[in-house]
Amino acid sequence: MSLQSERTDTPTPLLEVIGFNIESCHTAQENGAGRIELCDSPGEGGTTPSYGFIKEARKLLRIPLYVMIRPRGGDFLYSDREFRLMMEDIAVCKQLGCDGVVFGILHPDGSVDVRRNRLLAELAYPMGVTFHRAFDRVSDPVLALEDVINSGCERILTSGLRPKAEQGLELIADLVCRAEGRISIMPGSGVNADNIQKIIEAAGVKEVHSSASGKVNTQMKYENAGMQENLMHVGVDGEAVKSMVQALTKHSK
Repeated sequence: MSLQSERTDTPTPLLEVIGFNIESCHTAQENGAGRIELCDSPGEGGTTPSYGFIKEARKLLRIPLYVMIRPRGGDFLYSDREFRLMMEDIAVCKQLGCDGVVFGILHPDGSVDVRRNRLLAELAYPMGVTFHRAFDRVSDPVLALEDVINSGCERILTSGLRPKAEQGLELIADLVCRAEGRISIMPGSGVNADNIQKIIEAAGVKEVHSSASGKVNTQMKYENAGMQENLMHVGVDGEAVKSMVQALTKHSK
């Protein structure tokens, strides 16, 4: 028997990338992303994409597709009309064969609205559910962790209640410990190839989230200078995705 210990590689953490348009979905997938969070309105932090966008993304993607369920930008306190809209959008995602949905509803005092989140999670089943960065606006993250678990979500996307995940690592690591495997904690915001290994190691997480965004120049040959417009749009930087995937693969060996 060899005295050399048998090598056991750590599973490579999954990289979720935001898809703000159909070309970004393709770029992220081709450069190694493990899951897409589909959103509209990057300037508002992401809102529910259109029916056509969801349908085309589902046909395009071989990797899991999670769809943002957020009827507007701003806070995460929703009217009854907005809540009904969220229910309808979840039903559409289920009809189109999506793998999961992403949402989060709070009370005015910064606590998690367990009743409404649970209703949405039950409606979404058997799709998966991510509780998004509404979590970073809660008044008590320890209580909120238990409330999100009780709502039936499978993961929490968070930057540790700070603008960037790297700044909130202490809380993120604490949430991972408190969760005890009952829910996945996924760091997001400001994640890039330079800090992704640090975040994985410090927080002890199995998945990370990044926009991997870059500005895409217009392909128009004619632009009306009188309009004084910048026609660039937000897209995914394929090299940024590839670099993060390489860093995660290196970490796992």
